[in-house]
Parts: sequence; structure tokens; C-alpha cells
Amino acid sequence: MAPVDVVVSGVGLAVSGIAGPDDLLRRTPVVEGGDDPARRLTGKGLRYKDRATRLALCAGRDALADAGLLGDPGLTVPGETVGVVVSSNYGNVDTVCDTVSTIAAETYAGLSPMTLPATASNVTASWLAIWFRLRGANLTMCSGATSGLDAVNWGRLLVLAGRVDRVLVVGVEPANAPVRHLVSGGRSNSAADLRLFDGAAALVLESAASVRDRGVEALAALGPYARKADQPAAVAAVRRTDPRPVDMWFGGGPGGPAGTTELTSHDLTSYHGHCSGALGVLQCVAGTAWLSGHDRGAVLASSDGDGADAAAALLLTAGAGAR
Repeated sequence: MAPVDVVVSGVGLAVSGIAGPDDLLRRTPVVEGGDDPARRLTGKGLRYKDRATRLALCAGRDALADAGLLGDPGLTVPGETVGVVVSSNYGNVDTVCDTVSTIAAETYAGLSPMTLPATASNVTASWLAIWFRLRGANLTMCSGATSGLDAVNWGRLLVLAGRVDRVLVVGVEPANAPVRHLVSGGRSNSAADLRLFDGAAALVLESAASVRDRGVEALAALGPYARKADQPAAVAAVRRTDPRPVDMWFGGGPGGPAGTTELTSHDLTSYHGHCSGALGVLQCVAGTAWLSGHDRGAVLASSDGDGADAAAALLLTAGAGAR
């Protein structure tokens, strides 16, 4: 078994009606219309930020603080040692749609100079870097149903490659009118039947050596990852690399890993709605929360979608000295 080099050192969450990562595992749906987590964000410079970016900033701030990387007045480590990876399939689609509508009605003359930069697909990752002064590598993933776990793996690769010592990974999706229109294909009836996740989840991934040097504790450790044509193939690839017993299963479909009989399972989409690009990160945050209360154990997360041509799976294990 390959040695574990990358661990989770902090988690953050910005979801209405959810107090913290531990609440992600409750099996009752969250009541919509609760406290809006985006309102926790205060200060100048928020006027032109879309909802996905605001949610990501809230979750990212909490994850950095949980990892001991935020102090007064700001980052406690050099900015160039921290990268950003964001997963979002819908992201700033509201800004893009508003901009297109404005141009159609008023030509480009009707746009504010602040609007066009906000239509870039990587705007959320860029604002995370600017807001918290994270000067490391910066990536945006929008790879469909697997996007969240893909983002976690790319964060791990950045650390293993020595590009950065740590990475803030955020999965975020907004639930607004443009997203509902896009998801439904313009059919209003189908949009009403699909509950959409509205929120953000964040992880700080860090090299095990960096965690030891900072004198903090690892919440969880990243195990193997696989991306295959379907969920059984992805899960099987992970299990071949690390066959240890799995205690917790986060999946988007029925059943768990082959050969398991006693297993606690959670389908987060049944509680929190269609999570799209946020799902994989949300699964890892929930898995980390569960592992933090255990001295040992393994959590297997897998993401796929109806009709998807790819699936991803990733294993989490308890970190040394877990809090």
C-alpha cells in the first residue's frame, strides 16, 4: 500500500439550515428558506459577486480557519504556498445570462465595466485567491457529475507535485432561476420536480509534512482515487489499490462496494438535492466529519449521474491524531 502523503487539515460549509459538517449526515431533508449562509459574508467588494462566489468565500474562509491558516489580520502562511481548486458546473451562469440579456436589450453600452470580468468561468476560484491572498496554482473544474472528486484529486496532485504545500478545494453550486432553467432544459414543470443543492463545501488539503511542521492535526487522509466509465469500475479500481474494510459509503446510486455486507451508507443527494459539481467535495467533508470522531476507519465516496459516461471514487481514512 502506498504511503499517504496528503491529508485534510480543515473543512468548511455554507449550506442553509446546516450548522456544520456533522449535520450533513442527518437523514431528513433540510427545510428550504432557512438562514442564508451568504449573509455571513460582510465587507466591501461584494456588490458584483455572484451567489456561487459568495457561498464559496464563506465555506473557504471556514475551512482555512479550521486548518489554522487564517489569523489576524489574514493568512498565517506565505500566500504562494496555498493553491485553489474549485468545482462548479453551474457557477456564475446567472451572471452570464444577465449579461446576455442586457446586451440583447441595450447592446454592450448597457453593461457595467464591472460585469464582463465576472462572466469568466473561473471567477469563483479567482476571487477565492484574491480575497484570501492565495497565490499558488489556481484551477477550476467543471467536468460534470465527477467534478467534485476530480477537484479533490487535482488538489492532491498539486501538493504531491510540489507546486504548493496546501490547497483550498471548494465545491459550490447555486440554486437560482438560470440554473433551474438550464437543468430543466427550459421545461418549467421538470424544474419544479428537481430539488437543487444551494451551497458550498470546502476542504484544505495539505502535505503530511506541512501539517507536522505546523503542529496541527490531520482530520483525515486521502487514499486512492479512480475515474472510470461507470461507478462499479471506479469503486473496484479503488478497492484493488486499498482493500481495507470500508466503514462508510457515500454513493450516488444503490448499493455499496462489492463484497461488503455490514456498511453504513449515505446518499447526500437524497437529503440535500441535486449537488452536481459540489457533490464530491460535500461527500469528502461529510466523510471527514465522520472520521474525526473515530481513531480508525475508511470512507469510500463515489460520484456519478444518470446517463453519465464517467464515475469517480475516492477513499478517505482517519488521519493520525484526528481531532
